[in-house]
Amino acid sequence: MARRRPGTLFPIEVDILESGLTLQASEGSFYGFALAKQLSSHDGFALTAHGTLYKALSRMAESGILEASWEDPASAESEGRPRRRLYTVTAEGSRALVKAQAETNRKEANVPRIAQAGATFA
Repeated sequence: MARRRPGTLFPIEVDILESGLTLQASEGSFYGFALAKQLSSHDGFALTAHGTLYKALSRMAESGILEASWEDPASAESEGRPRRRLYTVTAEGSRALVKAQAETNRKEANVPRIAQAGATFA
């Protein structure tokens, strides 16, 4: 597993927070499969493995940037399906996302423009 500096997010975690906030705004919370669909519609690609997503969700819940809880069993039973693990982005998660986006913007702003449109190289 890749090492990270404390307080930083992996790219998949940034994507989860962005998509999770979108789903949370309309639904109040989100669950893994809905998040996977949102992520694939966002970038046009399906995740390579749902295990990757669920491991990230678990890691993020443990670190406090997501809050996780099981849905009411009666709700799942009335729809004839297993219970879902529901997630919400915490205030800490929102702050971490803003920080990660600012860092990405800062890095992109510092990338020198080596070749402008129409430039040729000998």
